[in-house]
Amino acid sequence: MTDLQRIPLAGVIGSPVAHSKSPVLHAHWLHRYGLQGHYIPMDIAHADLNEAVHLLPRLGFVGVNVTIPHKELMLSVADLVTDRAALIGAANTLIFRHDGKIHADNTDGYGFIENLRQNAPHWNPRGGPAAVIGAGGAARAVVASLIEAGAPEIRITNRTRTRADALRCDFGNKVTVFEWVQAGNILEDAATVVNTTSLGMVGKPEFRVPLDALAPDAVVNDLVYNPLETTFLRRAADMGCVTVDGLGMLLHQAAPAFERFFGVRPEVDEEARQVVLA
Repeated sequence: MTDLQRIPLAGVIGSPVAHSKSPVLHAHWLHRYGLQGHYIPMDIAHADLNEAVHLLPRLGFVGVNVTIPHKELMLSVADLVTDRAALIGAANTLIFRHDGKIHADNTDGYGFIENLRQNAPHWNPRGGPAAVIGAGGAARAVVASLIEAGAPEIRITNRTRTRADALRCDFGNKVTVFEWVQAGNILEDAATVVNTTSLGMVGKPEFRVPLDALAPDAVVNDLVYNPLETTFLRRAADMGCVTVDGLGMLLHQAAPAFERFFGVRPEVDEEARQVVLA
């Protein structure tokens, strides 16, 4: 009797998780590259998280992606944590290794950088200060990746000052904190401007940071992708800036995880983008 190769399983865990675009994206890539495998959304409550994660490898899972609200908790569940996940303080990818260890990583910063490189080809992270609006988990990934990419200065503003101060403490003297009432001031001479908050998202308050100081040669990115063109991006485009929406970050952060799960590095292209938008 011939042993059949086990079909790899992967998925995304969160609570809620029904909104996730990851199953559609990974299913598209599996079909495109003719690979065996399945990618499953799993709504797992906080109380069940540790038990569920340790059970998944025994069910045939090779790894999972992680979405809200479990990204921070994964650092305590995993046996091994990459330096970047530790620095960001969250993991969005778990790999179940053959030795039984759970390996946690964070590819959000990678997705952010690759999105800018693909959609703003002339972007130079070393070309001037970066202005980051917000100080949550997404901002931590953005700041870590900007420092790694060589940004000379990172200016942060957040409605709650203490969260911005925590980033300054964790990431060092390249980070300067501005009061929220002075948010518009962080844009002066900035080469890169990023909104990491939910402001401007469907159902959320509008983005009202003044853009008077925004330079027309700045690259402006909004991590919000619903709507694709936020008011912030539209205002920046009207001022002559190159603008990049947030959907590309979602696509690019998924690519290294897919490769680890299924063994093929997928291409992030217009077809993948349209599949997710549909």
